[in-house]
Amino acid sequence: MKFTEIAWKVFNESIAAYHVEDNVDTLVNNPYPAESLERLLYAKNWIDTVQWHLEDIIRDENIDPNEALKLKRRIDSSNQQRTDLVEFIDSWFLQKYKDSTPRIDAKINSETPAWAVDRLSILALKVYHMNLEAHRESASDEHRKKCSAKLNTLLEQQKDLSEAIDQLLFDIENGNVKMKVYKQMKMYNDESLNPILYQNVKNA
Repeated sequence: MKFTEIAWKVFNESIAAYHVEDNVDTLVNNPYPAESLERLLYAKNWIDTVQWHLEDIIRDENIDPNEALKLKRRIDSSNQQRTDLVEFIDSWFLQKYKDSTPRIDAKINSETPAWAVDRLSILALKVYHMNLEAHRESASDEHRKKCSAKLNTLLEQQKDLSEAIDQLLFDIENGNVKMKVYKQMKMYNDESLNPILYQNVKNA
C-alpha cells in the first residue's frame, strides 16, 4: 500500500471517530501504537478536525465576544500544535531516509513531505464535509448539484496531491530530491518574539 493510501485511510478514521460525538471537547482516542507513523497521522488529523469545527463556531454572528476571544486563543494554540506535529512528522521522514544519499544534481522541493501531508489532511476534511453538503436533504437541488461538482474537483485534487506526495517520497529515497527541513519559527505565540507579548511581560 502506498504511503498516501495509508494516510488517507487514517485521516478518514480520525474524521469518522470525531463525528461520533461531533464535539470540539471530545478527547482523542488514538488507536495506533506509540512511535508509529499512523499514530502521528491520526493525531495530526484530529487537531485539524477539531480546529475545523472551532473555525465554524467562531463565525457565529451571535457569539458572545468573550467566548469568541477564548476560541481565538484556542485556535492559536491549535495552530501551534499543528505546526509542531508537522515538524515532528518531517523528523520522522528525516530518520526514515537518513541513509539515502542525495545525488550531486538532486533538487530541493519547495515543500517538505509533512507539509504536503498537512494539505492532504485538510483535503480529507473538505471531502468529508463537501460530501455531506452534496447529499444534505434539507438543501436545494441546485445546492446539492453545485456541491457534487465541487466534491468531484476535491477528489481529483486528492488523486493529484497523493501522486505528488508519493513521487516526492520516492525521489527522496532514491536521491533525486534532497530533503531539507526548516522550522517554521512562528512568532505570534512566543513571548520573546511577539512585541505585544514581551511588552506585556516587561510592564507586568
